[in-house]
Amino acid sequence: MRELFDEVAGKSPIDPEEAVRRTTRGPQRKRFYKNAGVADAPGGFAITLDERPIHTPSGRPVVVPTREIADAIAAEWNAQQEIIDPLTMPLTRFANSVVDAVVDRVEAVTDDVAKYLGSDLLFYRASHPEALVAREAAHWDPVVFWAADTLGAHFILAEGIVHVRQPDSAISAARAALPADPWSIAALHVVTTLTGSALLALALLRGLLDQDQVWAAAHVDEDWNIEKWGVDEEVAARRAARLIDFKAAADILKSLNQ
Repeated sequence: MRELFDEVAGKSPIDPEEAVRRTTRGPQRKRFYKNAGVADAPGGFAITLDERPIHTPSGRPVVVPTREIADAIAAEWNAQQEIIDPLTMPLTRFANSVVDAVVDRVEAVTDDVAKYLGSDLLFYRASHPEALVAREAAHWDPVVFWAADTLGAHFILAEGIVHVRQPDSAISAARAALPADPWSIAALHVVTTLTGSALLALALLRGLLDQDQVWAAAHVDEDWNIEKWGVDEEVAARRAARLIDFKAAADILKSLNQ
């Protein structure tokens, strides 16, 4: 399977949007197996194709931490038709990325998530109209207040898009809440990059918001514009593609934190 998913494991392998772009340029391959399954493996569970374990593009065995995740990945393989379509396999792409690119550099991925804490989506508010201001506050304030009360991370809010330097103490406090295991931090990274908010990702991780609430909060401004001006089909298609990877990452977090 190396050639099929090689395009997914480029220089930024846990960036879901870049992974999708690379995958669409990759070769198509016919389904060559009858059944996908799950088997016990050292450290977790392996996904098998006709009882042979799958490997990442670099040749590493794919071992996942929970049976639930393994079953979901196997289901992606079983759902493939005559041609294997990696775009319909977000969990498989995610697993490849974790094993190939996150396991050995958890700290670097954590640092990348933490960068968002300096310019998080939730910090920059509209100044008008009043209805949009109120909608942003309704979706975003509970998360900002939770970060202050629960994490001890007191951030500064601003109007407009002019950058505001956040207190180092706030960034450090929120960063300390980031998970240390590769699967969780990789999933958190996907949620963060797709929403533009590490705080929303943390709220999802800690159960403050569910995935539907996080997705809605991440698209307050976009949804407002849609209500006023209508749907742009190209933008809607990109959003639908992002949602697939968002849901996969959210499901990973849910499975790991049950």
